[in-house]
Amino acid sequence: MSDVNQSNESGEEPKKISLADAIKNKLAQKKQAQHDAKSNPQQRAGNSAVMRSQNNKKPNNQRRRTGGS
Repeated sequence: MSDVNQSNESGEEPKKISLADAIKNKLAQKKQAQHDAKSNPQQRAGNSAVMRSQNNKKPNNQRRRTGGS
């Protein structure tokens, strides 16, 4: 049983990094993901909803319904 406790204690704690470094790392990951998505569009087949056209707003026909002014 002491072996189990020692293995948990001997594990390295995550290094503390500054907020600026964390933001830089996150931005680098985001840029890499965007680059990968552009270079291999076949992988994004499951995310077709993201590429949907935004020209689907219905026209306002209140004036036609109410007889205009």
